[in-house]
Amino acid sequence: MEIREEFIEQAKRLARGAEVLPGGIEELAVKLQHAKDTNTPLRIKLGMDPTRPDLHLGHTVVMRKLREFQKLGHKIVLIVGGATAMVGDPSGKSETRPSLSKEQVEENAKSYFEQMSKVVDVEKAEVTNNADWLHKMSFVDLLKLASKMTVAQMMTRDDFAKRYSEGKPISVHEFFYPLMQAYDSVVIDADIELGGTDQRFNTLLGRQIQEAYGKKYPQMVMLLPLIEGTDGVVKMSKTYPEHCISLTDSAKDMFGKLMSIPDTLILKYYTLLTDVSDLKQIEEKLKNPEVNPRDLKLQLAHMITEEYNGKENADAAQQEFINVVSNKGIPEDIPQIEIQKGKNIIDLLVELSFVQSKGEAKRLIAGGGVKLDGEKITDVTYSVNTEKSVILQAGKRKFAKLNMRTDV
Repeated sequence: MEIREEFIEQAKRLARGAEVLPGGIEELAVKLQHAKDTNTPLRIKLGMDPTRPDLHLGHTVVMRKLREFQKLGHKIVLIVGGATAMVGDPSGKSETRPSLSKEQVEENAKSYFEQMSKVVDVEKAEVTNNADWLHKMSFVDLLKLASKMTVAQMMTRDDFAKRYSEGKPISVHEFFYPLMQAYDSVVIDADIELGGTDQRFNTLLGRQIQEAYGKKYPQMVMLLPLIEGTDGVVKMSKTYPEHCISLTDSAKDMFGKLMSIPDTLILKYYTLLTDVSDLKQIEEKLKNPEVNPRDLKLQLAHMITEEYNGKENADAAQQEFINVVSNKGIPEDIPQIEIQKGKNIIDLLVELSFVQSKGEAKRLIAGGGVKLDGEKITDVTYSVNTEKSVILQAGKRKFAKLNMRTDV
């Protein structure tokens, strides 16, 4: 079969930043061409276990790829893990994950779709819940599914192998998670499954299980990189809120966090979080000693903030960032807070939600990130005892004017 150039180019664009398995761009181009010639849109699968109610920019890497397929007329199939979330995905985990209740799954899923609609046209997607078929399987059905996989194959997963070698427990039900996810591909007849690079085993197993159940042309897999948070080291996750950029962040917070990423992440963020076409130009600018990486970050931060918070809010966030950080100014609209004289600085930072925990507050103070009227606070036992109003600054972007309350 001769592959037409338009589908090779289409496959190359879709594969940007992704690993395409097993046949790479050529096999993807064949699928795209066949779909067009037969007027049968591809079915693009994304499974979601809503373990938390909010999404961050790391989640949007896969979601943006869904949007690309959707714009080409293919069918997006979103699978809520009503059954799989009650097991807990063991991928990349060093211990058994806690399962979720049916109510938790439903509540989190509702929030997921509200936030996902900022990227994908959820109304045009096919939304399903794997509890609809997995909870109805008989014991005989489960045995048939389990027979398609050996224990030796299951133990090739790095996380299982590592836990076994370290003597850490692996519950039998955890072996069913990848099988359940794979069987989803059989039920919804997936042509392509998207996932993060940590889903390599699970998604490729979906292809294997489809073949075992008789699918002539089993699904391809597109794996997208996991992006690091603002520290440039740890994968973006709500587990580390100080390094995580949430879709529910205000424009000011989102812009400021994006400006704080290390220069080493600039190209990766442009590649995975924007639609900028000329990545080569970005790469060349980063290598040019005459180009300030800060200018590329300003453009990146505005672009992403505008997408999720609107142009007007992005413009305002950029102006405030330049005023506060670059010009070392103080925002005009900082909140005024009345506090009791003698308030401990750690407790104050937590109560104002400037930090998520006392531990984070201590790290911020140790790093010189807490100031009162421009003076660094270095003592974690410090209490605010001044008579006058003072400006509290936490990090580069969080401010409050503290007014002392002397009543008991």
